[in-house]
Amino acid sequence: MKRSAIWKPAAQALVFAAAALAVFALPASSRAASAAGATAAADTASAPAEQGRLVGLAFAGRSVSNLDRSIAFYEALGFKLDPAAPPVWRHDEVFQRIDGIGKARGVTTRMAKMYLDEPAGGRFVIYLQELKGIPRRNLSHHTAWEPGASHFALVAPDAQSLWSRLEAKGMLHALSWGGKLIAPPGQKKGTIAYITDPDGMDIEIIDQRPASPAVDGRPARPALPAGVNHVGLVVLDSAKARAFYGDLLGGRLVSANSPWMHGDFYDAAVGGHGNILRFSNESFPAAFEARLAGSDPALKSPAPGSRINFELVEFQNRKKPVVPARITDIGIGYVGFEVQGLEAFLARAKAAGARMVSDGIVTMRGGGTRVAVIRDPDVGGFVELFDYPHK
Repeated sequence: MKRSAIWKPAAQALVFAAAALAVFALPASSRAASAAGATAAADTASAPAEQGRLVGLAFAGRSVSNLDRSIAFYEALGFKLDPAAPPVWRHDEVFQRIDGIGKARGVTTRMAKMYLDEPAGGRFVIYLQELKGIPRRNLSHHTAWEPGASHFALVAPDAQSLWSRLEAKGMLHALSWGGKLIAPPGQKKGTIAYITDPDGMDIEIIDQRPASPAVDGRPARPALPAGVNHVGLVVLDSAKARAFYGDLLGGRLVSANSPWMHGDFYDAAVGGHGNILRFSNESFPAAFEARLAGSDPALKSPAPGSRINFELVEFQNRKKPVVPARITDIGIGYVGFEVQGLEAFLARAKAAGARMVSDGIVTMRGGGTRVAVIRDPDVGGFVELFDYPHK
């Protein structure tokens, strides 16, 4: 593979590169809309209770054009459809208020809850939502460096086998050069590449790796376990984004910004040319979906203290205005955080420049879970905040 002139700093960055597009963490999640409950380790750095407190990063969500097609795709990735949350069409004003479309007439929606069991216990959940009866922009045709584009990283026990299965099923939408897994510099085996789901939303595929000792100045690396590794977002201003996701939401900065990087490896993985980029990662407690009384007995309780990274990716040379979007538009992703003290937390978020999407705080039927959706002050990333009723 051709190496760029800046490869020496990238030699340090390669620890980062084969893991960089994927910083290791052990995640899991649950959706405020349908989860019976969740447990999570509270971050010791959280704000005082009267200011609202983060519990953890809980789930990812995606707005799709054809739910049946998306379910089949995510099942091919290894996710399972939760039978306790059947994806049936319904008219639900509660969901309309969460999506910020109020009492619009004639709107119906259906949602699938897809989950992946994590090695550390618990489940990482992705919610897929389809809507009818409302105008929806199709924003599925975008690049991996589009400001506001979101992704998640999936570590596969055998990435090439997964790649081949998707290709055989006609479900492989590869962004990488040559439609192949990309080998890091100095290696021959392809281990990492971006693909998209049927609606153009990015997924980073990474080959599972064992732990390795320090060699020739390269630091030791921990094992990279199978499962969902991190959730990510392309930002315009990493300092501004860190102020929101770190200082406000309570993320713990894993490391300072990486240096600006470029070269064939970074371009090949996402299918670009001439990109200059850097990463920063905010670590959050993982709000695992846990086994509760009467739930699936096969679901293990999560390991305490598990965390998941939220990866902020900034492209130096791809700055442009964010495309206007609604959370109901096709190809839009969002992320969910469980909090305590939702009113106070929401007030701080709005003071920090977040914009409301939902019609205020919306209370779910059946369990009293309260939900608010906002957009971050940098790229307008969609964020769902929720808390469970006080016991």
